[in-house]
Amino acid sequence: MRLSSRALAAATALLLSACATRQPPIVAVPVPTPSPAPAPAPPPPPPPTALQLGLTAAAPMTVDEGVAQRALVAFRISCPSLMRRKDGSLLTATIDWQPVCTAASTVVPGGAAAFFRDNFEWDRLGEGKLFATGYYEPEIAGTRVAQTGYAVPVYRTPPDLVRCTRADGTSGRGRLDPVTSQCLPYYTRAEIEDGVLANKGLELGWAADPVDLFFVEIQGSGRLVDPAGNVVRIGYDNQNGQTYVAIGKLLRDRGILPPGGANMEAIKAWLRANPDQGRALMRENLSYIFFKELTGTGPLGALGVPVTAQATVAADPLYTPLGAPVFVQADRPEINGLWVAQDVGGAIKGANRFDTFWGAGADATRIAGGMAAKGQALLLLPKGSAAKALAARAATPPAAASAQAQP
Repeated sequence: MRLSSRALAAATALLLSACATRQPPIVAVPVPTPSPAPAPAPPPPPPPTALQLGLTAAAPMTVDEGVAQRALVAFRISCPSLMRRKDGSLLTATIDWQPVCTAASTVVPGGAAAFFRDNFEWDRLGEGKLFATGYYEPEIAGTRVAQTGYAVPVYRTPPDLVRCTRADGTSGRGRLDPVTSQCLPYYTRAEIEDGVLANKGLELGWAADPVDLFFVEIQGSGRLVDPAGNVVRIGYDNQNGQTYVAIGKLLRDRGILPPGGANMEAIKAWLRANPDQGRALMRENLSYIFFKELTGTGPLGALGVPVTAQATVAADPLYTPLGAPVFVQADRPEINGLWVAQDVGGAIKGANRFDTFWGAGADATRIAGGMAAKGQALLLLPKGSAAKALAARAATPPAAASAQAQP
């Protein structure tokens, strides 16, 4: 029995030893197959061109003679540019404007309304749905040289801001890398405000209030007025190529200001009551405007001629020929009548989108700051020009026509 017990114990020990040293089998873990990368979203289709939207003939509207006279003065100023400038909308050709510009030079007093009635075809672009805002020439506290209380630089265009071709093949405003010559985005508003352009001799003047200067950028021109009453008039010269963001829309979308309550004065009040948040909000608008000093009777528009209070509109040149008259009928009666497209704006994009110019002073500030009008618009084009443009489009392949309409 004792031998059997010993044998059983030995056998048990041997079995336990074998169990302790046995390694678990190696199981191969399958390598997961990587998911295929999602296909990039296709680029959005380009917006329709002016010719694709189409033109519909309309009857001439009745226009007050005084309103027509103001528009006639602005139109005459525009004529030299009209007769040498290519129309980005492709609705007209340079030669189309020669007869109407000749006729404009011979209009007798009291004949302005008849001139616009008889020398143009009145056309509705697309559905003709209008949205119009207002701009003005603000006056802000500023000086030519930095001094106590005037520390916000007003910059002229820097020499390293150029048009260049990016790595993706697109072109636009940017700067060249000093080592590789690669086209880089130009500095953002935040980088410029943090001093990337400081001490380079680019200061055209100095403003007292960054909020005031921000709104001069939006308007595109303004007046710096020093404590002695001396005035330096400044106007748009260039832009940093970054995206324009409307901070009023941000305030509405975030529920900070109510719908319909994001007018200029309300926005300014919020920015000043919340300086740190306001500074961050303004920096969300990456766009930054560079200025030049102006001389003459008024700010210069995109045609290179002075804009006229209560006669000039900024428009999108892909849809409205710069220099062309436009007729507006809206829910804000002060803008009803004839205007002339003499300017452009970073936020003025699309068909029948206009920004009405009101000049300088308290009334101009009040009207422009609260302007948000809806209604109908008509383009006034030289007779026969629309038919020629539509015929030319019909004979042009779609891809080529779209390319021709790009700025």
